[in-house]
Amino acid sequence: MTQQAKNPKGMSADSVPPAIGPATQSDRARVTQSGRAPAARWSPWRAVVGFGLVSLAADMVYEGARSITGPLLAGLGASALLVGLVTGAGEAMALLLRLVFGTWADRTGRYWTATITGYVLTAVCVPALAITPFLAAAGLAVACILILTERTGKAIRSPAKTALLARAASGVGLGRGFAVHKALDQLGAVAGPLLVAAILATTGAIWPAMALLAIPGAVAIAILLWIRHRSADLDASGSPLPTAPRAADAAEPAGNLSALPTRFWLFALSAGATTAGLVTFGVISYHLTRDRVVPVPLVPVVYAAAMAAAGLAALATGWIYDRVKGRVLLGLPFVVAAIPALAFANAPAAALTGVMLWGAATGVQDSTVKALVADLVPSPNRATAYGAFAAVQGATAIAGGIMAGALYDYSVPLLVVAVAGTQVVALGLLVASLRPGQQQDVE
Repeated sequence: MTQQAKNPKGMSADSVPPAIGPATQSDRARVTQSGRAPAARWSPWRAVVGFGLVSLAADMVYEGARSITGPLLAGLGASALLVGLVTGAGEAMALLLRLVFGTWADRTGRYWTATITGYVLTAVCVPALAITPFLAAAGLAVACILILTERTGKAIRSPAKTALLARAASGVGLGRGFAVHKALDQLGAVAGPLLVAAILATTGAIWPAMALLAIPGAVAIAILLWIRHRSADLDASGSPLPTAPRAADAAEPAGNLSALPTRFWLFALSAGATTAGLVTFGVISYHLTRDRVVPVPLVPVVYAAAMAAAGLAALATGWIYDRVKGRVLLGLPFVVAAIPALAFANAPAAALTGVMLWGAATGVQDSTVKALVADLVPSPNRATAYGAFAAVQGATAIAGGIMAGALYDYSVPLLVVAVAGTQVVALGLLVASLRPGQQQDVE
Protein backbone atom coordinates (compact mmCIF):
# COMPACT_ATOMS: atom_id res chain seq x y z
CA MET A 1 0.00 0.00 0.00
CA THR A 2 1.48 3.38 -0.94
CA GLN A 3 1.97 6.36 1.28
CA GLN A 4 -1.01 8.10 -0.28
CA ALA A 5 -3.39 5.26 0.52
CA LYS A 6 -6.26 5.85 2.89
CA ASN A 7 -6.60 4.13 6.24
CA PRO A 8 -9.12 1.25 6.57
CA LYS A 9 -12.01 3.65 7.14
CA GLY A 10 -11.11 5.77 4.12
CA MET A 11 -10.34 8.78 6.29
CA SER A 12 -7.46 11.19 5.70
CA ALA A 13 -4.48 11.43 8.00
CA ASP A 14 -6.08 14.53 9.57
CA SER A 15 -8.57 12.25 11.30
CA VAL A 16 -6.12 9.70 12.70
CA PRO A 17 -4.06 9.95 15.90
CA PRO A 18 -0.34 9.13 15.94
CA ALA A 19 0.58 5.61 14.93
CA ILE A 20 1.68 3.54 17.87
CA GLY A 21 3.70 0.39 18.21
CA PRO A 22 7.06 -1.00 17.07
CA ALA A 23 8.07 -0.66 13.42
CA THR A 24 7.88 -3.86 11.41
CA GLN A 25 10.53 -5.05 8.96
CA SER A 26 8.29 -4.09 6.06
CA ASP A 27 7.92 -0.62 7.57
CA ARG A 28 11.67 -0.19 7.66
CA ALA A 29 12.06 -1.46 4.13
CA ARG A 30 9.32 0.72 2.66
CA VAL A 31 10.29 4.19 1.49
CA THR A 32 8.07 7.14 0.82
CA GLN A 33 7.63 8.74 -2.57
CA SER A 34 10.07 11.42 -1.52
CA GLY A 35 12.71 8.71 -1.10
CA ARG A 36 12.81 8.90 2.72
CA ALA A 37 12.31 5.85 4.89
CA PRO A 38 9.39 6.09 7.34
CA ALA A 39 10.36 7.07 10.86
CA ALA A 40 10.10 4.54 13.68
CA ARG A 41 6.65 4.19 15.15
CA TRP A 42 5.79 5.93 18.38
CA SER A 43 5.16 4.03 21.57
CA PRO A 44 1.75 4.65 23.17
CA TRP A 45 3.37 6.51 26.05
CA ARG A 46 5.18 8.90 23.73
CA ALA A 47 1.88 9.96 22.19
CA VAL A 48 0.20 10.38 25.59
CA VAL A 49 3.13 12.35 27.02
CA GLY A 50 3.28 14.48 23.88
CA PHE A 51 -0.34 15.55 24.30
CA GLY A 52 0.34 16.04 28.01
CA LEU A 53 3.20 18.45 27.31
CA VAL A 54 0.96 20.42 24.96
CA SER A 55 -1.65 20.69 27.72
CA LEU A 56 1.02 21.65 30.27
CA ALA A 57 2.22 24.58 28.18
CA ALA A 58 -1.30 25.66 27.18
CA ASP A 59 -2.50 25.48 30.79
CA MET A 60 0.30 27.82 31.82
CA VAL A 61 -1.19 30.30 29.34
CA TYR A 62 -4.90 30.22 30.11
CA GLU A 63 -4.75 29.26 33.80
CA GLY A 64 -2.19 31.99 34.31
CA ALA A 65 -4.58 34.46 32.66
CA ARG A 66 -7.62 33.17 34.58
CA SER A 67 -5.82 33.75 37.88
CA ILE A 68 -5.70 37.50 37.17
CA THR A 69 -8.62 38.11 34.78
CA GLY A 70 -10.73 39.89 37.42
CA PRO A 71 -8.09 42.48 38.38
CA LEU A 72 -7.19 42.95 34.70
CA LEU A 73 -10.77 43.80 33.74
CA ALA A 74 -11.22 45.95 36.85
CA GLY A 75 -8.13 47.93 35.91
CA LEU A 76 -9.69 48.58 32.51
CA GLY A 77 -12.82 50.01 34.16
CA ALA A 78 -15.09 46.97 34.41
CA SER A 79 -17.67 46.69 37.17
CA ALA A 80 -18.01 43.58 39.31
CA LEU A 81 -21.18 42.73 37.36
CA LEU A 82 -19.35 42.90 34.03
CA VAL A 83 -16.49 40.78 35.34
CA GLY A 84 -18.98 38.16 36.49
CA LEU A 85 -20.86 38.23 33.19
CA VAL A 86 -17.75 37.93 31.01
CA THR A 87 -16.03 35.20 33.02
CA GLY A 88 -19.27 33.28 33.55
CA ALA A 89 -20.23 33.51 29.89
CA GLY A 90 -16.72 32.41 28.92
CA GLU A 91 -16.87 29.26 31.03
CA ALA A 92 -20.37 28.46 29.77
CA MET A 93 -19.19 28.86 26.16
CA ALA A 94 -16.15 26.65 26.81
CA LEU A 95 -18.45 23.83 27.90
CA LEU A 96 -21.68 24.21 25.95
CA LEU A 97 -20.10 24.87 22.54
CA ARG A 98 -18.21 21.59 22.75
CA LEU A 99 -21.41 19.86 21.72
CA VAL A 100 -21.32 21.74 18.40
CA PHE A 101 -17.61 21.29 17.71
CA GLY A 102 -17.45 17.70 18.93
CA THR A 103 -20.22 16.69 16.54
CA TRP A 104 -18.49 18.60 13.73
CA ALA A 105 -15.19 16.82 14.37
CA ASP A 106 -16.80 13.37 14.18
CA ARG A 107 -18.81 14.19 11.05
CA THR A 108 -15.90 15.70 9.14
CA GLY A 109 -13.04 13.68 10.59
CA ARG A 110 -11.02 16.90 11.04
CA TYR A 111 -9.81 16.16 14.56
CA TRP A 112 -6.41 17.73 14.02
CA THR A 113 -7.85 20.85 12.39
CA ALA A 114 -10.10 21.47 15.40
CA THR A 115 -7.32 20.71 17.88
CA ILE A 116 -4.76 23.01 16.29
CA THR A 117 -7.26 25.84 15.71
CA GLY A 118 -8.36 25.78 19.34
CA TYR A 119 -4.83 25.90 20.72
CA VAL A 120 -3.84 28.70 18.34
CA LEU A 121 -6.73 30.85 19.60
CA THR A 122 -5.53 30.42 23.19
CA ALA A 123 -1.88 31.07 22.28
CA VAL A 124 -2.83 34.31 20.47
CA CYS A 125 -5.68 35.74 22.57
CA VAL A 126 -4.09 35.56 26.02
CA PRO A 127 -0.83 37.39 25.17
CA ALA A 128 -2.89 39.93 23.19
CA LEU A 129 -4.42 41.00 26.50
CA ALA A 130 -1.10 42.75 27.16
CA ILE A 131 -2.01 45.53 24.69
CA THR A 132 -5.43 46.31 26.19
CA PRO A 133 -4.18 48.82 28.81
CA PHE A 134 -2.78 50.92 25.95
CA LEU A 135 -6.01 51.08 23.91
CA ALA A 136 -7.69 53.78 26.01
CA ALA A 137 -11.50 53.44 26.05
CA ALA A 138 -11.46 50.52 23.62
CA GLY A 139 -9.27 48.43 25.92
CA LEU A 140 -12.12 47.00 27.99
CA ALA A 141 -14.17 45.93 24.96
CA VAL A 142 -11.13 44.33 23.30
CA ALA A 143 -10.24 42.48 26.52
CA CYS A 144 -13.78 41.07 26.80
CA ILE A 145 -13.68 39.89 23.17
CA LEU A 146 -10.27 38.26 23.65
CA ILE A 147 -11.39 36.42 26.80
CA LEU A 148 -14.53 35.08 25.13
CA THR A 149 -12.60 34.11 21.99
CA GLU A 150 -10.02 32.21 24.04
CA ARG A 151 -12.79 30.24 25.77
CA THR A 152 -14.30 29.49 22.35
CA GLY A 153 -10.92 28.05 21.39
CA LYS A 154 -11.17 25.71 24.37
CA ALA A 155 -14.57 24.53 23.12
CA ILE A 156 -13.25 23.99 19.57
CA ARG A 157 -10.27 21.85 20.54
CA SER A 158 -11.35 19.91 23.59
CA PRO A 159 -13.64 17.18 22.12
CA ALA A 160 -11.35 16.51 19.15
CA LYS A 161 -8.18 16.49 21.24
CA THR A 162 -9.73 14.19 23.83
CA ALA A 163 -10.87 11.79 21.10
CA LEU A 164 -7.31 11.68 19.73
CA LEU A 165 -5.93 11.18 23.23
CA ALA A 166 -8.40 8.35 23.91
CA ARG A 167 -7.17 6.50 20.81
CA ALA A 168 -3.54 6.97 21.83
CA ALA A 169 -4.21 6.04 25.48
CA SER A 170 -5.90 2.78 24.49
CA GLY A 171 -2.40 1.32 24.04
CA VAL A 172 -1.41 1.91 27.67
CA GLY A 173 -4.76 1.67 29.42
CA LEU A 174 -7.35 4.43 29.26
CA GLY A 175 -7.17 5.15 32.98
CA ARG A 176 -3.39 5.43 33.09
CA GLY A 177 -3.23 7.40 29.86
CA PHE A 178 -5.75 10.02 30.96
CA ALA A 179 -4.15 10.13 34.43
CA VAL A 180 -0.66 10.93 33.16
CA HIS A 181 -2.07 13.49 30.74
CA LYS A 182 -4.01 15.15 33.56
CA ALA A 183 -0.97 15.19 35.85
CA LEU A 184 1.06 17.04 33.21
CA ASP A 185 -1.92 19.32 32.56
CA GLN A 186 -2.07 20.20 36.25
CA LEU A 187 1.63 21.04 36.36
CA GLY A 188 0.80 23.81 33.92
CA ALA A 189 -2.23 24.84 35.98
CA VAL A 190 0.07 25.30 38.98
CA ALA A 191 3.01 26.85 37.15
CA GLY A 192 0.99 29.42 35.19
CA PRO A 193 -0.56 31.29 38.14
CA LEU A 194 2.73 31.14 40.07
CA LEU A 195 4.58 32.60 37.08
CA VAL A 196 2.03 35.41 36.79
CA ALA A 197 2.29 36.10 40.53
CA ALA A 198 6.10 36.33 40.30
CA ILE A 199 5.96 38.78 37.39
CA LEU A 200 3.36 40.89 39.17
CA ALA A 201 5.55 41.02 42.27
CA THR A 202 8.52 42.06 40.15
CA THR A 203 6.94 44.61 37.81
CA GLY A 204 3.81 45.73 39.67
CA ALA A 205 1.82 45.52 36.42
CA ILE A 206 -0.40 42.88 34.81
CA TRP A 207 0.40 43.43 31.12
CA PRO A 208 4.01 42.14 31.26
CA ALA A 209 2.72 38.84 32.67
CA MET A 210 0.22 38.49 29.83
CA ALA A 211 2.94 39.26 27.27
CA LEU A 212 5.33 36.68 28.74
CA LEU A 213 2.64 33.98 28.44
CA ALA A 214 3.28 34.11 24.68
CA ILE A 215 6.33 31.90 25.32
CA PRO A 216 4.51 28.82 26.70
CA GLY A 217 1.82 29.44 24.08
CA ALA A 218 4.38 29.19 21.29
CA VAL A 219 5.86 26.07 22.91
CA ALA A 220 2.42 24.42 23.00
CA ILE A 221 1.83 25.08 19.29
CA ALA A 222 5.32 23.90 18.35
CA ILE A 223 4.91 20.59 20.20
CA LEU A 224 1.43 20.07 18.75
CA LEU A 225 2.60 20.69 15.19
CA TRP A 226 5.51 18.30 15.75
CA ILE A 227 3.12 15.59 16.95
CA ARG A 228 0.88 16.25 13.93
CA HIS A 229 3.81 16.07 11.54
CA ARG A 230 5.05 12.82 13.03
CA SER A 231 1.58 11.29 12.95
CA ALA A 232 1.23 12.14 9.25
CA ASP A 233 4.49 10.35 8.48
CA LEU A 234 3.78 7.37 10.68
CA ASP A 235 0.17 6.68 9.76
CA ALA A 236 0.14 7.49 6.05
CA SER A 237 -0.02 3.79 5.29
CA GLY A 238 -3.16 3.39 7.35
CA SER A 239 -1.54 1.19 9.99
CA PRO A 240 -3.97 0.09 12.71
CA LEU A 241 -3.75 1.33 16.27
CA PRO A 242 -2.95 -1.15 19.05
CA THR A 243 -6.60 -1.82 19.69
CA ALA A 244 -8.40 -1.82 16.37
CA PRO A 245 -12.02 -0.63 16.29
CA ARG A 246 -14.64 -3.35 16.30
CA ALA A 247 -16.44 -4.08 13.06
CA ALA A 248 -19.58 -2.65 14.65
CA ASP A 249 -17.78 0.64 15.20
CA ALA A 250 -17.23 1.14 11.49
CA ALA A 251 -20.97 0.95 10.93
CA GLU A 252 -21.74 3.57 13.58
CA PRO A 253 -22.89 6.90 12.11
CA ALA A 254 -20.31 9.54 13.03
CA GLY A 255 -21.38 12.72 14.81
CA ASN A 256 -24.83 11.38 15.71
CA LEU A 257 -26.20 12.16 19.16
CA SER A 258 -28.94 9.55 18.79
CA ALA A 259 -26.27 6.87 18.34
CA LEU A 260 -24.83 7.47 21.82
CA PRO A 261 -25.71 4.55 24.12
CA THR A 262 -28.08 4.79 27.07
CA ARG A 263 -25.31 4.08 29.54
CA PHE A 264 -23.44 7.13 28.29
CA TRP A 265 -26.40 9.41 28.96
CA LEU A 266 -26.90 7.93 32.44
CA PHE A 267 -23.25 8.55 33.18
CA ALA A 268 -23.38 12.08 31.75
CA LEU A 269 -26.33 12.90 34.01
CA SER A 270 -24.48 11.38 36.98
CA ALA A 271 -21.41 13.51 36.27
CA GLY A 272 -23.69 16.51 35.83
CA ALA A 273 -25.20 15.97 39.27
CA THR A 274 -21.70 15.66 40.70
CA THR A 275 -20.70 18.91 38.99
CA ALA A 276 -23.79 20.69 40.35
CA GLY A 277 -22.73 19.76 43.88
CA LEU A 278 -19.08 20.64 43.34
CA VAL A 279 -19.11 24.28 44.50
CA THR A 280 -16.78 26.58 42.59
CA PHE A 281 -13.50 27.81 43.99
CA GLY A 282 -14.82 31.34 43.57
CA VAL A 283 -17.40 30.71 46.30
CA ILE A 284 -14.86 28.88 48.46
CA SER A 285 -12.26 31.65 48.13
CA TYR A 286 -14.96 34.21 48.94
CA HIS A 287 -15.54 32.39 52.23
CA LEU A 288 -11.81 32.05 52.96
CA THR A 289 -11.27 35.81 52.62
CA ARG A 290 -14.57 37.14 53.99
CA ASP A 291 -14.28 35.13 57.20
CA ARG A 292 -10.51 35.64 57.33
CA VAL A 293 -9.75 31.95 57.35
CA VAL A 294 -6.54 32.65 55.39
CA PRO A 295 -4.88 35.94 54.39
CA VAL A 296 -5.78 37.20 50.91
CA PRO A 297 -2.22 36.84 49.50
CA LEU A 298 -2.29 33.13 50.35
CA VAL A 299 -5.43 32.38 48.33
CA PRO A 300 -3.53 31.83 45.03
CA VAL A 301 -1.16 29.50 46.88
CA VAL A 302 -4.12 27.55 48.25
CA TYR A 303 -5.51 27.30 44.72
CA ALA A 304 -2.17 26.04 43.41
CA ALA A 305 -2.13 23.38 46.16
CA ALA A 306 -5.65 22.31 45.12
CA MET A 307 -4.43 21.94 41.51
CA ALA A 308 -1.58 19.74 42.74
CA ALA A 309 -4.12 17.60 44.60
CA ALA A 310 -6.11 17.33 41.36
CA GLY A 311 -3.10 15.93 39.54
CA LEU A 312 -2.34 13.38 42.27
CA ALA A 313 -5.97 12.24 42.45
CA ALA A 314 -6.08 11.84 38.68
CA LEU A 315 -2.96 9.67 38.75
CA ALA A 316 -4.24 7.45 41.56
CA THR A 317 -7.76 6.91 40.23
CA GLY A 318 -6.51 6.51 36.66
CA TRP A 319 -4.25 3.61 37.61
CA ILE A 320 -7.05 2.01 39.62
CA TYR A 321 -9.50 2.50 36.74
CA ASP A 322 -7.59 0.11 34.51
CA ARG A 323 -8.14 -2.61 37.14
CA VAL A 324 -11.70 -2.03 38.28
CA LYS A 325 -13.05 0.24 35.50
CA GLY A 326 -15.90 2.62 36.42
CA ARG A 327 -16.29 1.27 39.94
CA VAL A 328 -13.41 3.52 41.01
CA LEU A 329 -15.78 6.48 40.58
CA LEU A 330 -18.26 5.21 43.18
CA GLY A 331 -16.43 7.10 45.91
CA LEU A 332 -16.57 10.45 44.10
CA PRO A 333 -20.10 11.47 45.23
CA PHE A 334 -19.10 10.86 48.87
CA VAL A 335 -16.04 13.10 48.48
CA VAL A 336 -18.10 15.88 46.86
CA ALA A 337 -20.75 15.63 49.60
CA ALA A 338 -18.08 16.21 52.27
CA ILE A 339 -16.53 19.29 50.65
CA PRO A 340 -18.94 22.10 51.73
CA ALA A 341 -19.03 20.96 55.35
CA LEU A 342 -15.24 21.25 55.49
CA ALA A 343 -14.43 24.05 53.02
CA PHE A 344 -16.95 26.47 54.59
CA ALA A 345 -15.72 25.87 58.13
CA ASN A 346 -14.00 28.70 59.99
CA ALA A 347 -11.18 26.51 61.28
CA PRO A 348 -8.22 26.77 58.87
CA ALA A 349 -7.34 23.07 59.10
CA ALA A 350 -10.87 21.96 58.19
CA ALA A 351 -11.26 24.56 55.44
CA LEU A 352 -7.95 23.65 53.82
CA THR A 353 -8.85 19.96 53.98
CA GLY A 354 -12.06 20.81 52.15
CA VAL A 355 -10.11 22.72 49.49
CA MET A 356 -7.78 19.74 48.95
CA LEU A 357 -10.79 17.45 48.56
CA TRP A 358 -12.26 19.96 46.11
CA GLY A 359 -9.06 19.83 44.08
CA ALA A 360 -9.01 16.03 44.13
CA ALA A 361 -12.63 15.86 42.98
CA THR A 362 -12.03 18.27 40.10
CA GLY A 363 -9.02 16.22 39.02
CA VAL A 364 -11.08 13.02 38.85
CA GLN A 365 -13.90 14.86 37.06
CA ASP A 366 -11.53 16.02 34.35
CA SER A 367 -9.58 12.80 33.80
CA THR A 368 -10.90 9.44 34.98
CA VAL A 369 -14.47 10.18 33.94
CA LYS A 370 -13.19 10.72 30.38
CA ALA A 371 -11.75 7.21 30.40
CA LEU A 372 -15.20 5.79 31.17
CA VAL A 373 -16.73 7.85 28.36
CA ALA A 374 -14.20 6.32 25.97
CA ASP A 375 -15.16 2.85 27.21
CA LEU A 376 -18.88 3.50 26.76
CA VAL A 377 -18.87 5.10 23.29
CA PRO A 378 -17.60 3.69 19.96
CA SER A 379 -14.67 5.52 18.36
CA PRO A 380 -16.59 7.26 15.52
CA ASN A 381 -18.73 9.13 18.04
CA ARG A 382 -16.26 9.92 20.80
CA ALA A 383 -15.77 13.61 19.99
CA THR A 384 -19.57 13.95 19.85
CA ALA A 385 -19.82 12.18 23.21
CA TYR A 386 -17.21 14.42 24.82
CA GLY A 387 -19.02 17.47 23.48
CA ALA A 388 -22.38 16.28 24.81
CA PHE A 389 -20.79 15.34 28.12
CA ALA A 390 -19.30 18.82 28.51
CA ALA A 391 -22.63 20.44 27.58
CA VAL A 392 -24.38 18.52 30.37
CA GLN A 393 -21.64 19.52 32.80
CA GLY A 394 -21.84 23.14 31.68
CA ALA A 395 -25.58 23.36 32.22
CA THR A 396 -25.40 21.73 35.64
CA ALA A 397 -22.38 23.85 36.63
CA ILE A 398 -24.43 26.99 36.05
CA ALA A 399 -27.31 25.61 38.12
CA GLY A 400 -24.91 24.46 40.83
CA GLY A 401 -23.15 27.80 40.96
CA ILE A 402 -26.45 29.64 41.43
CA MET A 403 -27.47 27.16 44.14
CA ALA A 404 -24.16 27.48 46.00
CA GLY A 405 -24.07 31.27 45.84
CA ALA A 406 -27.67 31.69 47.01
CA LEU A 407 -27.55 29.10 49.80
CA TYR A 408 -24.15 30.23 51.11
CA ASP A 409 -25.60 33.64 51.96
CA TYR A 410 -28.78 32.09 53.37
CA SER A 411 -27.61 29.03 55.29
CA VAL A 412 -24.41 27.01 55.04
CA PRO A 413 -26.01 23.95 56.75
CA LEU A 414 -28.78 24.04 54.12
CA LEU A 415 -26.11 24.21 51.41
CA VAL A 416 -24.45 21.12 52.89
CA VAL A 417 -27.77 19.26 52.80
CA ALA A 418 -28.51 20.37 49.22
CA VAL A 419 -25.11 19.22 47.98
CA ALA A 420 -25.59 15.88 49.73
CA GLY A 421 -28.92 15.52 47.92
CA THR A 422 -27.32 16.09 44.52
CA GLN A 423 -24.75 13.42 45.32
CA VAL A 424 -27.41 10.86 46.20
CA VAL A 425 -28.81 11.44 42.70
CA ALA A 426 -25.31 11.25 41.20
CA LEU A 427 -24.58 7.95 42.94
CA GLY A 428 -27.85 6.38 41.80
CA LEU A 429 -27.28 7.38 38.17
CA LEU A 430 -23.68 6.18 38.32
CA VAL A 431 -24.70 2.75 39.61
CA ALA A 432 -27.28 2.51 36.83
CA SER A 433 -24.69 3.44 34.19
CA LEU A 434 -22.30 0.75 35.45
CA ARG A 435 -24.82 -2.09 35.24
CA PRO A 436 -23.67 -4.67 32.66
CA GLY A 437 -25.73 -5.82 29.72
CA GLN A 438 -26.94 -2.52 28.28
CA GLN A 439 -23.82 -1.75 26.22
CA GLN A 440 -20.51 -3.54 25.95
CA ASP A 441 -17.28 -1.65 26.43
CA VAL A 442 -15.87 -0.66 23.08
CA GLU A 443 -12.21 -1.23 23.74
